[in-house]
Amino acid sequence: MEPWYIDINCDLGEGIGNEAQILPLISSCSIACGGHTGNKDTLFEIMRLAKEHGVQVGAHPSYPDKVNFGRKTMDISFHDLKKSLHQQLHLFQAVSEELNVPVSHIKPHGALYNQVAKDESLALFFLEVVKNTGLCKRIYAPYGSVIADLAAKEGIAVSFETFGDRNYTEDGNLVSRTNPNALILQPKRVLQHILPMIKKGTLFTLFQKKIETRTDTICIHGDTETALKILLYLSKELPKHNVLLNK
Repeated sequence: MEPWYIDINCDLGEGIGNEAQILPLISSCSIACGGHTGNKDTLFEIMRLAKEHGVQVGAHPSYPDKVNFGRKTMDISFHDLKKSLHQQLHLFQAVSEELNVPVSHIKPHGALYNQVAKDESLALFFLEVVKNTGLCKRIYAPYGSVIADLAAKEGIAVSFETFGDRNYTEDGNLVSRTNPNALILQPKRVLQHILPMIKKGTLFTLFQKKIETRTDTICIHGDTETALKILLYLSKELPKHNVLLNK
């Protein structure tokens, strides 16, 4: 039987400092570039490590909101948001060019990610920003999201993303981080969560409702407290299920 290949990505550069341990275990990463956290020094160091380990690199822009770590919807004009996103992405581009690292994708962070998934005007705005930077022609986004559907019309490729360390609601959204059941911290439970996504295109919600999905890349958040344990476990267990890292 042919194996299943999957990309496993992490959001990095968010202040945890575990990148050197995580990068050998993943195939792509999205690096914070100054919106919710991060700066030129963190970008440089993590991108350098990613290059060393053959990990694809993407930008992880956010609302300019360090106080709330980019995880709350921000009341900001498109003009001001565009200015911030351009600053973040140009910083990312400058470091990538300095290190001669190709940029594989752009993945919005936190509240911005959740909003462009359902808000057409914001999604079109974000895609226009992506095109204008010329940084890359791929985004990470949920299957069936507004931004994923619009991207094809804008000539931007999509890697459909699901989350291995997060539970989903009955309507297919992520369970809010205010809910004590938002995170999946047990490595074995993460494996059980992602195998149906990879092999059958099936996502099981918090209450075990089956939802159709497509998964090109699975995110394990770098700031999840058990992220390293999860990734070490997956690196050992996934091959037993004929699932290989797309690296």
